[in-house]
Amino acid sequence: MELLKLYLDHFIFGVLGFMSFIMLTFVIERFIYYIRIKSKLASFKNSTELDIALTNNLTTIFTIGANAPYVGLLGTVLGIMITFYDIGQGGQIDANTIMLGLALALKATAMGLIVAIPSIMFYNVLLRKVEILKALWLQYEKV
Repeated sequence: MELLKLYLDHFIFGVLGFMSFIMLTFVIERFIYYIRIKSKLASFKNSTELDIALTNNLTTIFTIGANAPYVGLLGTVLGIMITFYDIGQGGQIDANTIMLGLALALKATAMGLIVAIPSIMFYNVLLRKVEILKALWLQYEKV
């Protein structure tokens, strides 16, 4: 339990930081790609080819947004377990110790939400850009 106590925050925040880095990398890549592809829409032969090109990496962005709260929740649950373990080892119930342990455990959930909310927002913005680019492609096809 001591090992878990030492490395829990580092592990959870490391995973959330990595998820955030991947999400931001893919979001920036998608924005740049959509700007560049706008003038080349006519080169796509069919809608499936266009769909594959436009939605690349969107699943990863959504998956990060959907799972980041669970990673944070895992950190919170483990932090609460550590708090109860410390209470059990000490043999005394001190309200300050309990409240401090629970408050510190909740920071993992907050970090999970901090990663998830922008991920889902960026995903929705990018999905809207995909819809617009598909509509523009359909216009090129009609001409």
